[in-house]
Amino acid sequence: MDLNSDLGEGFGQWTLGDDDALLGVVTSANVACGFHAGDPVILRRVCDRAASAGVAVGAQVGYRDLAGFGRRFLDVEPDALTQDVLYQVGALEAFARVAGTRVRYVKPHGALYNAIVAHEEQAAAVVRAVVEYDRTLPVLGLPGSAFLRLAAEAGLTVVAEAFADRAYTPEGTLVPRRLPGAVLHDADGIARRCVAMATGEPVDDVDGGRLRLAPDSICVHGDTPGAVAIARRVREALTGAGIDLAPFAP
Repeated sequence: MDLNSDLGEGFGQWTLGDDDALLGVVTSANVACGFHAGDPVILRRVCDRAASAGVAVGAQVGYRDLAGFGRRFLDVEPDALTQDVLYQVGALEAFARVAGTRVRYVKPHGALYNAIVAHEEQAAAVVRAVVEYDRTLPVLGLPGSAFLRLAAEAGLTVVAEAFADRAYTPEGTLVPRRLPGAVLHDADGIARRCVAMATGEPVDDVDGGRLRLAPDSICVHGDTPGAVAIARRVREALTGAGIDLAPFAP
């Protein structure tokens, strides 16, 4: 099982999350590429430290929305979105190469991630960017999404993701952050949930039903209160259950 987290999400003097601590926990780092968060100094530092820690570097691409942290839907024309994604992956690739590694996968961020669950044109635009840049790059996304379907049809390697600390609808989509209970905070409960996901057991959806996710990678968010402690508890629980942790894109 892969354990991933969103890193590099500060900007200038603004710090968000503890990148160094999380790099000691996760196996893959979704690094902000400057559009929703991150700046050149931060990208360089995270890539350097990820390479030293043996953590796979992935490009977390998003809408051009620093003020909204990429969590607001933008009605971007598909061609412009393709170029935006290419721009972001290329920027991170430069810092990754200088650090002695490379970008190993692509994961959309925030509102873009949620939009391309169903937004066919934007999903196709992101897929097109990855195909044009490097069709050997896997893409990380929500099972059942238009994004992963179109990526598979284009010949890309698709990686199914689940979220350790997010509530799910009965349909297997994420409960919007604006709704109560969308983000989970109990470390022990989150850890038990992740073990269930990793072993193919069902977890509770927001309505109390049972949902089977079967992910290839589990995301632990780095920007929530107690994020590092939660991530460490998840890792301990997974390894304690005999589950080996390794990057899906070494």
